[in-house]
Amino acid sequence: MKVILDAGRVARTIERLVDLIATSISPDNSAAIIGVRSRGEILAERLAEKLSRRLGHAVPCGTLDITLYRDDLNAPHSSGQPLVRTTEIGFDIDDKTIILVDDVLYTGRSTRAAMDALMDLGRPKAIRLAVLVERAGRELPIQADYTGYKAEVEPGESVQVNFVESDGKDEVTVA
Repeated sequence: MKVILDAGRVARTIERLVDLIATSISPDNSAAIIGVRSRGEILAERLAEKLSRRLGHAVPCGTLDITLYRDDLNAPHSSGQPLVRTTEIGFDIDDKTIILVDDVLYTGRSTRAAMDALMDLGRPKAIRLAVLVERAGRELPIQADYTGYKAEVEPGESVQVNFVESDGKDEVTVA
């Protein structure tokens, strides 16, 4: 296992994401942040807090569960019943620019599922994708609008994001 981002680099990478997002949001634009469960949710909460301070007004933040939108839900290799959790979006997404947040962008399939789920909830003005780590291996024509770190990862290796809130430490590893 190789550490590619330690706690300090995770913090700096999140600050860089905040900078990228803040400079792209126009003052008259109604933006909101929605994190994909589960680590995208944690990253979204951190981004929303920092953006709210930077912009001087609250940036709404919600959580999206994509379990029932995944294209591998009924695959022959899937095991048992999926764990469906709640989607918690306490605001109207219509006509808002949604910053969709996930920890890692790899194949693009989770992002596609998240966009499908969002469209079932309303009609956003635009959807922008923010990821902490991007790696090669896209299977769908999806790219991040805001990328914190581009990882050089070999096929067969995986990227693991750990956050203090869920794992007791901030760290990104490749195994």
